[in-house]
Amino acid sequence: MSMDKIPLAGVIGSPVAHSRSPRLHGHWLRKYGLPGHYIPMDVPADRLEETLRLLPQIGFVGVNITIPHKERVMEIADLVSDRATLIGAANTLIFRRDGKIHADNTDGFGFIENLRQSAPNWQPESGPAVVFGAGGAARAVVASLLEVGVPEIRLTNRTRLRAETLREDFGNRIKVVDWVQAGNAVEGAATVVNSTSLGMTGKAELRVPLDGLSRRALVTDLVYTPLQTRLLRVAAEMGCTCVDGLGMLLHQAVPGFERWFGQRPEVDEALRAVVLE
Repeated sequence: MSMDKIPLAGVIGSPVAHSRSPRLHGHWLRKYGLPGHYIPMDVPADRLEETLRLLPQIGFVGVNITIPHKERVMEIADLVSDRATLIGAANTLIFRRDGKIHADNTDGFGFIENLRQSAPNWQPESGPAVVFGAGGAARAVVASLLEVGVPEIRLTNRTRLRAETLREDFGNRIKVVDWVQAGNAVEGAATVVNSTSLGMTGKAELRVPLDGLSRRALVTDLVYTPLQTRLLRVAAEMGCTCVDGLGMLLHQAVPGFERWFGQRPEVDEALRAVVLE
């Protein structure tokens, strides 16, 4: 790509109008005074591959990928990072100068960075983690928790089979717990994560009994609409350290932006405010 082209990036999904990524990347482009644009693109599944092959030719340096294309892009990409392979999904594509498409997953990175920034005293190795849910987000969370040294992950999901599958992929530090026993699983847990959509505006509440929570536990919810879910509200009342899910969205965007635009961006209060507008 010649340097006289303005670097373009964006997010591809279907639907994609609700995405906060354009606001997020747009803020960084303005803040650092960088040339470039980041746009939402609604691309149907049957046009995904041809779109991805075309974009690098017209000045795109990369894109984020969201639902429903995060698994499909793995087959289209020429190179796939180890962490994307492990998670089974990609959310960040880098279009290399040689024309090759490199797929990565930064969700686990964003999840851990958010915890480290928001709760600097968190010690992942200090005890078991509980993860509610076994979907794509859970896979990213589990992979990253194992990587930072959590000794055991108690995984619980409404359909047990999905949790069993995840254990087969990630090994014996994963203990599958029946959904009806989820309340017992939180006892003695050092880290508690909701990766389901339960508690989100318009969805059912996460009804897991939380009286077994330790005051020393770190509790985080990937849901960020509302910012304070019932899980976080109850945990805060019990004296736990609580981290909302917005930070994960912000931090997962950092590696892509850095690769595309050549500047490592900062996640701060100003960025939170922009994305919440």
